[in-house]
Amino acid sequence: MSGAQGTAAVIGAGIAGLATSALLAREGWEVTVYEARAQVGGRAGSWESDGFRFDTGPSWYLMPEVFDHFFRLLGTSAAQELDLVTLDPAYRVYQEPDDANGSAPIDIRSGRDLSTALFESIEPGAGKVLGTYLDSARDAYDLAVGRFLYDTYESTAGLRDPQLLRRLPQLAPLLTSKLERHVERRFDTPVLRQILGYPAVFLGGSPDRVPSLYHLMSHLDLADGVLYPRGGLYEVIRAVERVARAQGVLIRTGAPVAGIDTDGRGGRTRASGLTLADGTHVDADLVVSSADLHFTETELLPRHLQTYPEKWWHSRTPSPGAVLLMLGVDGALPELAHHTLLFSADWRTNFDDIFGADPRLPDPASLYVCKPSATDDSVAPAGSENLFVLVPVPADPALGRGGIDGAGSPAIEAAADRAIAQIASWCDIPDLAERIRVRRTIAPGDFEHDFHAWRGNSLGLAHTLRQSAMFRPGNASKKVEGLMYAGASTLPGIGLPMCLISAELIVKRLRSDHSPGPLPEPSVV
Repeated sequence: MSGAQGTAAVIGAGIAGLATSALLAREGWEVTVYEARAQVGGRAGSWESDGFRFDTGPSWYLMPEVFDHFFRLLGTSAAQELDLVTLDPAYRVYQEPDDANGSAPIDIRSGRDLSTALFESIEPGAGKVLGTYLDSARDAYDLAVGRFLYDTYESTAGLRDPQLLRRLPQLAPLLTSKLERHVERRFDTPVLRQILGYPAVFLGGSPDRVPSLYHLMSHLDLADGVLYPRGGLYEVIRAVERVARAQGVLIRTGAPVAGIDTDGRGGRTRASGLTLADGTHVDADLVVSSADLHFTETELLPRHLQTYPEKWWHSRTPSPGAVLLMLGVDGALPELAHHTLLFSADWRTNFDDIFGADPRLPDPASLYVCKPSATDDSVAPAGSENLFVLVPVPADPALGRGGIDGAGSPAIEAAADRAIAQIASWCDIPDLAERIRVRRTIAPGDFEHDFHAWRGNSLGLAHTLRQSAMFRPGNASKKVEGLMYAGASTLPGIGLPMCLISAELIVKRLRSDHSPGPLPEPSVV
């Protein structure tokens, strides 16, 4: 059946591009992926040094049913492709100490009973309130998956469904109020508010800027559970690449794209292929760009064919930037769990430093630490620990670039030093800095240079109300037929699961499938 639909060229071999190529090949397209870098994975990359293997991007495996659905569309399953383990605790929380002696950690264990018991132990009465909160989060999550995330919004049929219209009185307040206020009305203790509000960062926003509908995220970590694929999140990229190649997809690395070719014959402008940076022209009946949407629109297309020209981006909000640290550390670090969050006391100022009118590097920052070596002995030498640290910062490539062994821009390395000192102090690891033997930093300047990320953002377009669901950029050009988009700045949004769904939306558009839910899975014989 290969090639029965025609030829397809996919720009970018991140998870969205790889997933799109696999699904298109399954549909009968002859697919070639063109990736500028030597390694597939895009922002979800991998880096090795001195026996340590680091994920350089996403490190949380959430929404497992989305991964499993994607693999089942291709005749396999997440269980067959990945070695998944459940994390316990799901994550650990440290609060900013009020002295130099560190603070006692709080372990978050997934499961309704465990979560409600924890909340009750911290704030009397909060356990019962959390139970109701999690009921609402589960309902919102099911609604999002069944009605919003898999909708191409080519038609309003899904939004006009009577079952959904009956939900409007409950849904409207969740769309028009902010997550921060939604949480504050229910809980008084600052750390509980932070636990429920911090998932906004994984959506590219802050609790006072994303709609309260996104309280659905708490269903994932507090009730549903947090998984980890042994070998790291890059194993997900390897698995998606593997199923793509099994479908006959050709992946060309070291092949940057310089332009999207079009044909105006017949009075219609259609995508006709690509021009590579070396001047080679590639013919294609369908072009899908999973590269950064701003780069695709403003650099790969002429102005008159841009659906989202530069002016459109002036009023849009990027996700935060990030200073990432990859640290190989000698000796054990029992103070840190697989996932650890450090929450600053001045929560609002922290987010204003990142998203406000006068952006700056937050100090101290609310930061995230991943220690995959807590679960996986393949990511660090024996007797050592692997640390990945994420410090949310403003989306601004002028902050500088990272480097190896302190060779990055001075402001970036200084921010990394502060993060290391903060972890050492708050988590009571006074000799942390002296035990580091591998160090690399990545910064907003790297996101811009390596991935053409708009304003050096780390995740994509933030999930504000006007950048969610039907208000988010669609998966097809409005000016060029046969040109489609996948990835974190298009429908449905940020994160590995969302990128898998964006790939599925390409297939739904090609099938003229306007249903709001996922594609039916093939029968298992």
